[in-house]
Amino acid sequence: MPATVVIGTQWGDEGKGKIVDLLAADADVVVRFHGGNNAGHTLVVNGEKTILNLIPAGVLHPGRVCMMGPGVVIDPEVLTAEIDALRKRGYLGEDRWLRVSERAHLIMPYHRAIDRARERLRGAGKIGTTGRGIGPAYEDKMARTGIPVGELYDEAGFRDALARNLREKNGYLEAILGEPPLSFDEIHARYGEYRERLRPFVTDTGVELRAALAAGKRVLLEGAHGMMLDVDHGTYPFVTSSSVVSGAAAAGAGLPPRAIERVIGIAKAYTTRVGSGPFPTELTDALGERLRADGDEYGSTTGRPRRCGWFDAVVVRQAVALSGVDGLALTKIDVLTGIDSLRVCVAYEIGGRRRELPPATQRDWERAVPVYEELPGWRESLGAVRALADLPANARRYVRRLESLVGAPLTILSVGAQREQTIRCDAAFAA
Repeated sequence: MPATVVIGTQWGDEGKGKIVDLLAADADVVVRFHGGNNAGHTLVVNGEKTILNLIPAGVLHPGRVCMMGPGVVIDPEVLTAEIDALRKRGYLGEDRWLRVSERAHLIMPYHRAIDRARERLRGAGKIGTTGRGIGPAYEDKMARTGIPVGELYDEAGFRDALARNLREKNGYLEAILGEPPLSFDEIHARYGEYRERLRPFVTDTGVELRAALAAGKRVLLEGAHGMMLDVDHGTYPFVTSSSVVSGAAAAGAGLPPRAIERVIGIAKAYTTRVGSGPFPTELTDALGERLRADGDEYGSTTGRPRRCGWFDAVVVRQAVALSGVDGLALTKIDVLTGIDSLRVCVAYEIGGRRRELPPATQRDWERAVPVYEELPGWRESLGAVRALADLPANARRYVRRLESLVGAPLTILSVGAQREQTIRCDAAFAA
C-alpha cells in the first residue's frame, strides 16, 4: 500500500504533531524522515500534553511502529531521555515499536558547542538556531566526516572517527570560536553508554520499511519543519539544514519515490515564525500579542515566543506547488474567533511590482509588502463543532477562500488542541 506524507507549509509550528497523531490511528508505521531535535511536536490527548522532539508522533498509539529514517540526525542523549519519559507513561511497551536507522547521523557534543558559539559570534545577524547542533551535524554528513549511528557498533571504527574529528573540532573551537576543547575520554565513555541503550532499536530501517509496504502496511511519513525553512526553497539563510519538501521524504525514509501516493500539507489559519528571518505578514501590535496568547504560541522545543501574523497565501501556495499537496489540514482556526475583520495576504508588492510567488533573494524578502484581502470574522465558539456545515458562515467563507488561494482542498480542520476537536473531510489512506 502506498505511503502518505505530511509536511508543513509555512515556517513550522503548523500543528504537525496533532495531525500526525490523528492520522497515525489509521497507520501501521510512522516515519520521521529529516531534521533533529530542533523540531518539537505538541500533542494533547485526554487533556494531557506530550512534547516530542525526535520520536514520531504516532508513539501515542500502542502497536504503531515509529521509525527514524536515514535522513534524521540524532542526539542520543535526547533520544534516550525521550524513550525513558515515554516508557514511564506506559508508551513504547515493546522494543520493536521503535526503529532507529543505522544510517542516520549522530549529533556529537562538538556539534552543539560549534552551533552555540557561531550563533553568539553572529550578534545582530544571528539566524535563530536552536543551538542543538543540527546544522553542524548535517555539515559533517555532507563533508563525509559525520558518524552514522551504526558506527557506534564498530568500536574501533567509532574510536578512530571520534579521535579524528575531535582533533579538527577542538582546533576550530579554540582557535576560531574561542571555546574550550572537549574531552575525548568523556565523549567516548558517554557514547559507549548510549550504544547499549540504543542497541535494541538500531536497524536498517529502509529494509524494514520497504518490507512493510510490500506487506500492505499503511505508512505515514512525518515532516519536522515548515516548507519555508527548507534549505533549498526557504528564506535562506534563515532556514533549517535539511530538505523539508515532500520530494525529500522518500530519500530520508529509505523508499523509492513511487511508494508515495498522497501528500497532506498542514497550515495554521494564521502564520507564525520562531527566530530571525523574513515574515511579511508579521503583526507587532496588540493583535499579534493576542494571537500569541490565545494560540499558546511558544516553541515546543525552546519555549521561545513565536512571531505571529496574518495568513500568508503566497508561501502556502508555493508549498502546495513544490510538494504536490493533495489535501490541506488547517489548524488553529479557533484562535481567530472574536476578530471582527481578518486579513489574508494574497500577493506581495516588491519594488512596485506585484508578486504572487515568494522571492529568491534576502533583499527582496526584506522589501516585500503584503497585499491583503479583507474577510469578515465570527464570534461563535468553534471548539465543539464537528462538521463543516456547522461552522459559522464567516468561518466557512474564510476556509473556502484559503482553499481557493492556495490551490488545495481541505482534508482536515482542527478547531482546538484536543485530538477530538477535529473535522475530517476524507481519509488519509486509500481504502
